[in-house]
Amino acid sequence: MAIEITATAIQTVPVNQNVLFTDEPVSSCKCNIIHREGSGIVTLRGGCNQCRALYKVSFGGNIAASESTAAISVAITLDGEALGSATAIETPAATGAYYNVFASAFISVPKGCCATVSVENISTQAITVQNASLIVERIA
Repeated sequence: MAIEITATAIQTVPVNQNVLFTDEPVSSCKCNIIHREGSGIVTLRGGCNQCRALYKVSFGGNIAASESTAAISVAITLDGEALGSATAIETPAATGAYYNVFASAFISVPKGCCATVSVENISTQAITVQNASLIVERIA
């Protein structure tokens, strides 16, 4: 089972806020991967016969600095905490210049529990995001 949620329109994402996803072009199951349209949060359920459910979460999109040429970054978060191993960093040459970024992480959810994932702006300034895509696949 898998889901792809996207946001093709340009959006400004303030510091410590989530990228919002407005469309759901691919959804094979709504029972263990839950997303509300327009939200930046995806809930993963550990509903399974095994001890844990394993998910692969991948984010890709275009980001631009909106205030300065200081480094900008986004990260996949797990229950509100940014995952260092799933952080994408770019140092723009000019404000408004878009750069493509990608991050991916495996998320393990214990049986009977839930976890929330999102993509957060962890920069020190607001960023602009366009053509954002989040794919969540349950792999085990």
